[in-house]
Amino acid sequence: MEYEYVTTIGQDSHRFAEGENPSGTIKLGGYDVPYGRAYSANSDGDVVLHAITNAISGLTGINILGGRADELCLGQGIRDSRVYLEEGLKDLAAIPGAQITYVSMSIECLAPKLKEHIPGIKASVGEILGLAPSRIGITATTGEHLTGMGRGEGIQVFVAVTFKLPAS
Repeated sequence: MEYEYVTTIGQDSHRFAEGENPSGTIKLGGYDVPYGRAYSANSDGDVVLHAITNAISGLTGINILGGRADELCLGQGIRDSRVYLEEGLKDLAAIPGAQITYVSMSIECLAPKLKEHIPGIKASVGEILGLAPSRIGITATTGEHLTGMGRGEGIQVFVAVTFKLPAS
């Protein structure tokens, strides 16, 4: 069988809320990163999982965030971003033979510092997607104070997801 490879891009960003973070952590890729400020978001604000979900929507053509995720979050009170990603993965599974082969992401934020957390984020994303952590690439940048993320106002993530599809 012949295959083709398609790469899509996903993006997401969230501002940090004012004041102390009661949980003391934020979610990045389903992994808890210690940080004193919480996301200002209806969901758990996991920008990594949101960006991956958006990249999957780029292949399936079915928007989860702003659609089904709003119903799950606002209508049913489900704030876990893993559930939104699972919705996108269901849509992907409806494409015969489609599979994710690699995920590459760039995270921009002044804080928290991510270097020591990258292995944990990779392991968590790999577990969720059924990929080895070696199939997850992560870079992080402070943005040199040029954007709101680089000034510590929030976090932004760009993700490229590569899919293997049976050639049509």
